Amino acid sequence: MAEKSRIGQIVEQAVSQVLERHLPQLRDELVHEVLSELKPQLASSAGANGSASDLLNAISGIHAGATQKEILRALLDSTDHYCGRAALFVIKGAAATGWQGRAFDNSDEIKDFSLDVNSTAPAKVLQSRSAVSAKVSEMDPKFVSQFGAPADDPVLLLPLRLKDKLAALVYADGGTEAGAKLDPAALELLVTATSAWLEVASLRKQAVKDGPGTEGGDRIEAAAVQTVSSFSDPFAGHAPRHAMAAPAEPVAQPVMAEGGAAAAAARAPDAFAQMSPADAEIHRKAQRFARLLMDEIKLYNQAKVAEGRKNKDLYDRLKDDIEKSRATYNKRYGNTTAASADYFNSELIRSLAEDDVSLLGSNFRR
Repeated sequence: MAEKSRIGQIVEQAVSQVLERHLPQLRDELVHEVLSELKPQLASSAGANGSASDLLNAISGIHAGATQKEILRALLDSTDHYCGRAALFVIKGAAATGWQGRAFDNSDEIKDFSLDVNSTAPAKVLQSRSAVSAKVSEMDPKFVSQFGAPADDPVLLLPLRLKDKLAALVYADGGTEAGAKLDPAALELLVTATSAWLEVASLRKQAVKDGPGTEGGDRIEAAAVQTVSSFSDPFAGHAPRHAMAAPAEPVAQPVMAEGGAAAAAARAPDAFAQMSPADAEIHRKAQRFARLLMDEIKLYNQAKVAEGRKNKDLYDRLKDDIEKSRATYNKRYGNTTAASADYFNSELIRSLAEDDVSLLGSNFRR
């Protein structure tokens, strides 16, 4: 039994290391795809309600989520700048069940609220599988009665799609004060980014599940660099009180992997091994978030990065982006146990300056 547990740990560590190597590439591809699809809307949204960097910071928060619940909570949290109230409803069969809400006077009651999908606005979304802007009168009357009508039309319903599956609906309105904010383009961008990142989370979960097998490391590598054909449902654990639970799918038992790749990976030192599990998790999240922020700086400033490395003045050329990202990082992790490690500066030197601090220039201060 102990041997089986040890093998499982070896395989999980090997899979994690492979995924960590490939996630930046996956992340870049996903962000490119999202922004190319929504570039016109993003430009108009940035002009009306803030800068593109604000939206990128919101997406960074979503992409910092390591679990499906963290990703979805980050999505709802990020809607604060772009609408008055928001809620997420899980689609299961012909039912839409409340998951969480934000900024409602009675947000706790969103959980397990059964939205009538036959009312006009939800029905339109389910049929078109695209965002719908509707009047309050087109919403479920029971929902409006229980949670209050917004001061102004319209309300917005956005589909959260995963592969070819409609997994959830995101509801947004301007809130109960007249003239409040509602930015459909920004909200659609955030939901699309969330869908993409949930698929990455699903990929990681599927790779861990499928990794142990007769092909060993080759099978793990293949799972890490291509999209899995079967989607792992992030709402599988959502069991509303009023709905009958579906029978659980059988879980495949781990099989001993052949080859030395996993064993070699297991020998790699774990920088967080001496920490408590809670502290180690915070450090890992902080490190991932710092890497993501650097990836985004490089992604959207490719010409400046190339010139900055060539002329050894990266910091001067990218100072605004670096300091905005630093502020975002410090806001999230500056008062945690990971603060002393300063992963932001470490990733700045490692990733942006390619481990050569001189490329940042004389004005960079650690």
